[in-house]
Amino acid sequence: MPNITVDYSAAVTHAFDREAFAQALHTALVEIAAAKPEACKTLFRKADETAYGYEDPLEHRHAIVHVALGLLAGRTDDTKARLTEAVLELLRKHIADEGIALHASAEIRDLDPSYRKFDRE
Repeated sequence: MPNITVDYSAAVTHAFDREAFAQALHTALVEIAAAKPEACKTLFRKADETAYGYEDPLEHRHAIVHVALGLLAGRTDDTKARLTEAVLELLRKHIADEGIALHASAEIRDLDPSYRKFDRE
């Protein structure tokens, strides 16, 4: 915990500094949500195909980025709202404007009580 998944359109692959984004996001999680640095992990998933409205997907004029964060229960709604705002600000900072309309979103969900994990080192 926290489990972070970032889905993004291939159209922003070159513009998205994923390494810097993840590092800044992990710092924000520690500062805002009291996460432990060693517990932060982010999975990036590039989507080769995305669609926006009625646009021809081959035109690549729009890109979608969605960040989903799974946290152990107990954070206040205010903490979650501050964290999602921080995520959106970090996306603005770490995805260069290359003339593509960017549609970014973030959500936080509480992990189910059945959540378990293991680490192999």
